[in-house]
Amino acid sequence: MTTPSIPPAIAARLIEIDDADDPRVADYADIRERDRIGGGGFIAEGTVVLDHLLTSERFRPTSLFVLKARVAGLEPRLARVPDDVPIFVTERHVMDDVAGFAIHRGVLAHGIDRGHPDRADTADPGLAGFLDATVASAGPLVVAIGLANHDNVGAIFRNAAAFGAAGVILDATSCHPLYRKAIRVSVGTALTLPWHHGADLATIIAALEAAGRHLAALSPQGESGISALLQRGKLALLLGSEGTGLPEDVLSRCETVRIAMAPGIDSLNVATSAAIVLSRLYSAA
Repeated sequence: MTTPSIPPAIAARLIEIDDADDPRVADYADIRERDRIGGGGFIAEGTVVLDHLLTSERFRPTSLFVLKARVAGLEPRLARVPDDVPIFVTERHVMDDVAGFAIHRGVLAHGIDRGHPDRADTADPGLAGFLDATVASAGPLVVAIGLANHDNVGAIFRNAAAFGAAGVILDATSCHPLYRKAIRVSVGTALTLPWHHGADLATIIAALEAAGRHLAALSPQGESGISALLQRGKLALLLGSEGTGLPEDVLSRCETVRIAMAPGIDSLNVATSAAIVLSRLYSAA
């Protein structure tokens, strides 16, 4: 493909796709129904998410799928794409037919785990290894329990990254952070912030205690205010689902923390609650 508005070196790498059934873009087919593509891959959507994918130490792109009309504006990003990564380009109607719905941003990438290309969630050496890897960070760990909503998980990653968290732990009942919508809502931070997904609640609590983390759980009936956490050491901030919250046996092992709210209001969205606490901790650091 020749495009006069971009350098020849980039233009030479562009591979035109004019058929929605082209097997070279099979990774992008019906992505709404095939979220977290079989074999461990995932879909990154939009330029900001692509930036995170291109700088990620854990994940890497295997291909890009871009609207022709977007190519010129993507020149600096395309120049950073590794030489062995194909860059497929197409018209809007073809991309929408492949994906199964309208891709308004016109920029998609398929990514995999660098260390485990067949399993995108196993690059870390287990929960203990994850905790060892984050021990040098002064920031808190965010621990999500039973959070199945993709928007909430993505927003928690965005907030955790913004306020200097060391990483995020999600139990097996929580949404996987590599779902397309979770990645998109996280604005790509799910690809760059350390995380662990898949352990059961008992294992997580035991591992955090063994690692010397101070356990703090957000609860509308919490005994402490946020200011109490400013004096704590290595902190793990536990978040439960908005419906059921955290189990009583877990709360009994944590310092419970409440957020001050106006009379008549007893709770906040879980991602909003996390942002409030993390912001206070970050400002005081």
